[in-house]
Amino acid sequence: MDLKVICVLSVILIVALSTLAEGRTPPTRCQCKVALRERRNCGYPGISAAECRKAGCCFNTALPGVPWCFAPKAKKVRKVCPNDPYARINCGFPGITAKECEKKGCCFRAQPAGVPWCFYHRVVE
Repeated sequence: MDLKVICVLSVILIVALSTLAEGRTPPTRCQCKVALRERRNCGYPGISAAECRKAGCCFNTALPGVPWCFAPKAKKVRKVCPNDPYARINCGFPGITAKECEKKGCCFRAQPAGVPWCFYHRVVE
């Protein structure tokens, strides 16, 4: 390969890897409501709020003697069957029974006509 091509590919690779390593999504306000005794340190002494949040952690300097940069609570999610019949994503086949559908781990509602009756759950936070 030509030296220029190798240099360009190297730059692209570095940029791609740096965007992957930039940090995680910041936690929600609810995830940062952690009891003081349950705070697990997520940073190093003197970490800034921006660096802490960039790492996907919570930051709160209100109280001395506890970690200011700490791990957030895990997101709570649950599966629900969508109420909107037009938001359903097909999980079965024409003529599938409720028992067969539920055995696949999907939702079943035999109404209205013209939409899937066997459909996937939706994950909700």
